Formats: sequence, structure tokens, C-alpha cells
Amino acid sequence: MVGLRLSLKSVLWWLGAAVLATAGAALLVLRPLAVPTYEQVRAAYQPSAAYLLDRHGELLDAQRVAFDVRRLDWTPLPDISPALLAAVVEGEDRRFWQHAGVDWRGVASAARDAATGRGRRGASTITMQLAALLDPAADRKQGLRDSRQKLRQMRLAFGLELSWSKAQILEAYLNLLPYRGELQGVTAAAQVLAHKSPSGLTVAESRIVAALLPSPQAGAARVAQRACARIPASQRAAECPALQATAEQLLSDAGSALPVERWAPHLAAALLKQAGQSVRTTLDAQTQRLVLDALSSQLAGLGARNVRDGAALVVDNQTGDVLAYVGSGGPASRSAQVDGVRAKRQAGSTLKPFLYGMALERRYLTAASLIDDLPVNIDTPRGLYLPQDYDHDYKGAVSVRTALAGSLNVPAVRTLMLVGVEAFRARLADVGYAGISEDGSYYGYALALGSADVSLWEQAMAYRTLALGGRNSPLRLTMDEPVAPLRPVLSPASVFIVGDMLSDPSARSVTFGLSNSLATGYWAAVKTGTSKDMRDNWCVGYTPRYTVAVWVGNFEGDPMHAVSGVTGAAPVWRQIMDGLHRTQTETRPAAPRGVRRQSVRYASRTEAPRQEWFLEGTAMTGPLQEVSRDARSAHISSPVDGMVIALDPDIPAERQRLPLGVEGSVSGLLLKVDEQLLGQASEVRLWQPQTGVHRFSLEEANGRSVDSVVVTVR
Repeated sequence: MVGLRLSLKSVLWWLGAAVLATAGAALLVLRPLAVPTYEQVRAAYQPSAAYLLDRHGELLDAQRVAFDVRRLDWTPLPDISPALLAAVVEGEDRRFWQHAGVDWRGVASAARDAATGRGRRGASTITMQLAALLDPAADRKQGLRDSRQKLRQMRLAFGLELSWSKAQILEAYLNLLPYRGELQGVTAAAQVLAHKSPSGLTVAESRIVAALLPSPQAGAARVAQRACARIPASQRAAECPALQATAEQLLSDAGSALPVERWAPHLAAALLKQAGQSVRTTLDAQTQRLVLDALSSQLAGLGARNVRDGAALVVDNQTGDVLAYVGSGGPASRSAQVDGVRAKRQAGSTLKPFLYGMALERRYLTAASLIDDLPVNIDTPRGLYLPQDYDHDYKGAVSVRTALAGSLNVPAVRTLMLVGVEAFRARLADVGYAGISEDGSYYGYALALGSADVSLWEQAMAYRTLALGGRNSPLRLTMDEPVAPLRPVLSPASVFIVGDMLSDPSARSVTFGLSNSLATGYWAAVKTGTSKDMRDNWCVGYTPRYTVAVWVGNFEGDPMHAVSGVTGAAPVWRQIMDGLHRTQTETRPAAPRGVRRQSVRYASRTEAPRQEWFLEGTAMTGPLQEVSRDARSAHISSPVDGMVIALDPDIPAERQRLPLGVEGSVSGLLLKVDEQLLGQASEVRLWQPQTGVHRFSLEEANGRSVDSVVVTVR
């Protein structure tokens, strides 16, 4: 008996030693591994999209940048539906809140089932699955699952449980887990499958999403069957049909993974380049929505006139901040991806303010000067050019004020003859039309009528120059761009007079009438433009605070049907301006130094008497004689404007002469050719032709032009 007792003690001793050795070995093998902190994992997470914010931080748009996965923002645990949390824990790890990373009961059950042939039961806990997501070496998807991978998962799970809270583990698991196809994370899954945020998932939707996890690519019937098996047997008859319908709905309707309304897609495409990036723009969300609404409603109403597309830009004059950027606003657009803010289109009459401003600045004309709005033929290297007015009517003698505000074409071409095409082209480049870069001869006299292609961006830059009294700087799109200093490019005095003409509804009425979308209840200077064959409508204008530029047309270039700038783009411009000035008023700009106001009255009653602005030194002297009948009627009768003269090679050059003729009351007037004085206009003279293009001008003694013609000698 003693021997037996000793033998039993020995056996027990050796058994205890073996257990201790096994436990020690297990503790050594299963010792926790170092894991990243929750904060590190959270900081390393990047959505596959980038985000466009307005100046106040409000989300405007999002652009998918990474295309390997569809991943949205990280969602904190309190913002995830409790129904989803319960469904995931019930389906994936029932004892998640009790175990320390490894569910030993689950491991034992899985081993028993494997030994008895009952099938495979998973023993990986949520913590172990998270470990596999954080460490590819422990992920069975990286290779065949073996005991070494399972052991590494366990050790990582122990490390997670030691350093993370249960809530952090569950939160990270739901945000890092692949759900279906390219969807990763609970936010993308909820948005794409259910079209809502994770907090809004219903009980049925939560059960379907949780049932996806074991086999994300399974069909709707299989997923619904799995979800149904997870609910109590007593509830299945009542709830399983609804689960089947929910599975069909969620898994067959693919939605967008961008959980925002797209308020500025063109700007998002231009600025968002990196996954997880957030760009804070200068845009104002309220202004952006105002512009989109105005543009969309106008285009919807113009659909019957073959108008599909439009774009608009709003700029804060003082800072150059772009407050609204709408690249395409047409509900029926066929090319909505085109950015209408950057696209180049024919400028139409929108360049005229800069032309007349240049003529004023050089003292060739005043706002009161009369210009003939009569047919003119101009010979150009490309053929004979016959400019016509917008309404195909001619007004006779009109003042510069009426010509500009009424957008008359023939006076603009005559003014360009005075200024010179190349000089005007250079001026346009100075004020912001960087794309008008060819030599003046490339554009010809049609440049006065906007034959060059410009963008809406350039239009806003140029008209902001007028709003700032002749100063400009680059526009700003993001809040981290510095506000560029202003540089002077135009005469403040001439710019002031141009603005006064553009804001004059009476001067505009000769073409547009008194009732139109350009007449506001506050001070605003505005110009419309329509390109050839009505392919483009423009309306660009400014108040002291804002510049608004609008384009309406078709990106494909097909013409609109009887839609002009005043009926197409102008209503949009007016609605935007009214919205911007709903709570504030605009006062008339103060006159700068170098201008004076004087009454004018035309002896022929061509236009009504008025108070007119002049640059210092250009105002008329003497009452009622600012533009006399005689001076107005005086004109160059020979050569005629646009004449082409061919030199005869058989006649000696010194024998070839061109008679110069002037009609009307020419007393005191001077005749010049190419700015060279020929003498008194009252003297009949002959001129020896020289090859090239020449301008003959009839001027008063103070340099004011009365008439001019251009001839070409070949």
C-alpha cells in the first residue's frame, strides 16, 4: 500500500509537472504581440475619396481618387446603428464582450466539430479578425491558413485586448472590414447598399449587412437565409420574408459611394487629387446653391429653344475670392462633364467696354462723341468685312454712350480703327484675357465684335478689373492661397466713365428697351454678348462688391433658336445679383480724380440733353456746342472707307496720286494720314499712295476725331 501510495504521488507529481510545463509552454507561445495603437490605426485610415469644402468648412462635393477600394469616412461607434452592432456581435462573436481576445469555448467547439465530422465551425473572434486586418501575415487570405497563422492571430488578439478597449476594437473592425465587392468599411457599405449613413440602418438592413460578412459575394437568397437562421425560431415565420425582400433590395441596387450632393463637381475634379484630401475652397455654399438654382431654372425654361448648357462664376471684388463656380448647370446637358468656366467660346460684344475705355483713355473719343452707325465695308486680308448691328438696323449718328450701352457693332468697328487692332489685343491681355495671344492681324477688325475665344474665368477677371477702377490680380480658389496684391492696368478715370455708361438704362434702351433683365434696383454695370449664329450667350457685370459672369449655350456648339444675351444669360445674371444683394445695397461709385461732369446738348437733337462725364481736358467749351451740327456733318468723302487701291506698275510711282475730298463744314478741321498732318481739311490735295493699310482722319484742333476711313494700297 505504501508503494502504491508512493507510485500515485509520483504520478500526480509528474502529471502536475506536465500540466505546468504545458501551461508554461502555452503562455510562452501565446504571449501577446505588440500591436499599433488605436490612435495610429485611426490616423492611418484614409477614405478613397477627397472632399471639397466651402470657405466655412461645409461639405460641397467629393471626388473618388483611389480606385482599389471604395472607402468613405471613418464612423465612430456611437454613430453606428445599435441594430448593426448587435447583429454583427451575434453573428460573428457572441461572447465578444466577455473573452480576452480568444474564445476558448469556441475553439473547443470547433475542434469537436472537426473531430466528429460535423462540418467546419469558425473560431475566430472579432478581435482575431481585426488582428488579421491589421497584420497581413496573420490573414488567411494571404495564403493557406495553418496553425502558425492562427497562433499569430491569437497573440495579436491578446495584444489588442491588453491595449485597446472593447469599443475601440469593435469600431475599428467595422470600419476596416471588407463588405461586398470593393466596399470597405461600414460607411461605404451603408451608403452604397442602403443609401444612408450607418446610423440610419434599420434592424432588417443591419441583419442583412451582418450576414454578408462570412461570405461577402454570396447572392441575395443565400445572405437572407443566413440572416434568417440567426434570429430565434419563433420569429422566423414573421420576419424571414421581410429579410428576403431587404436582401434583394440592398444587394441588387448599387448606389454611389459619395454621400453628398454634388454641388461643385467640376471644381472637385480640378482640385482633388489625393485620397483623404480635404480642400477648403473660397466658395460659399449658399452662393453656390443660389447660382445652380438660377442657372438650372433658366435652362429648363429654354429647352424648347435648343439651349442645354450654362456656366456661371461669382467673384468677391475686394479679395478676388471665387464665391461660386458652376461649370455646368443644364438639366438636359449632353456633355455635363465639360467645365464651362474654363471652356473657350466666342466673346461676342463683351469685349466692347475695354475697346471704348481705351479710346477714352487715349482721348480719341469721349462718352458724348458721335459715331456713325451706318453700313461700312472693310477690306481685310481674309476678304471684305461688313459688320452689322445685333438687330440688323442702323441708328445713324449715335454717341459713344449709346453705342456701348446699346451694343452697336458698326461704331465699335469704327472705334477699333481709331485704336488699332494690335494695341487693343495687347490691352485685352493686360486685363485678363490671356488666351487672346495671337497678333492683331490674326483677329482683324472683327476683334471689336468678339471674334476671339475667351473663357468665363477670363471674363470674370477682366470685368473685376473694371469694378476695381482699373486694378486687377489673379482670382483665388482656395483659402490657403495668398490674396495677391492689386496692380494698376487701366486709367481709373476712363474705367469710371465706362462703368457709368454700362450702368445707364436709358442709353441701353435704344437696343434693349427700358424693361429687361439688365435693369436692377441698385447700381450695377453690365454687358451682354451673343456670338455668331447665336451659339453663345454672355452676360457679365459687376457691382462695387461682386462680379458675376454667366454663359449660356450648347457645349457641342449647335446654335440656339432666337436666344440673345439679354434673353438667355441675362435673366440668370439678374437672379444671381438680386440674391447677392438681397440684404445689402450698392451705392454708385465715387468719381475719381481726373473726371468732370458737364451738361451736353446736341444741336440736331440726335440724343436728349444730359449730364455727361469727361476726362479732364476733353470736355466741350461753349453752351450747346459740344457736338455741333456742322462738325457732325463734316466727313471724308474720298477715299471711301474700305477702299482697295491697286498701284499700276506701268505708271511711274511719282505720277500716281489719290484725290482727298472732305465734305460739310470743315472750317478749322485738320486732315491726317497715319497720324501725320496733311494740312487744313478745307484745302483740296492729292496723296501719293504707298503700299500698306492707311488711316485718314478728320480732326478738330484739340485732337478730337470727327471722321476716319481706312484704305488698303496694293
